[in-house]
Amino acid sequence: MKTEQKRVCIYPKDMQRITGKSYRQSIRMLQKIRVDLNKSQNELLSIDEFCQYTSLKYEQVEPLIVG
Repeated sequence: MKTEQKRVCIYPKDMQRITGKSYRQSIRMLQKIRVDLNKSQNELLSIDEFCQYTSLKYEQVEPLIVG
């Protein structure tokens, strides 16, 4: 039986799909969240951190994450 794997990190393309902003604006938003959370540029942002930062519920965001 095959289990479905879910991603833990979020990428600009996901943020674009969730927020409706352009890809470039999503990159800027991702960079701003990293700075605000004191993460370095090579650290990934988790979906939970994104949800907490934007005050969105995980249940709303999860269906929009592809792959």
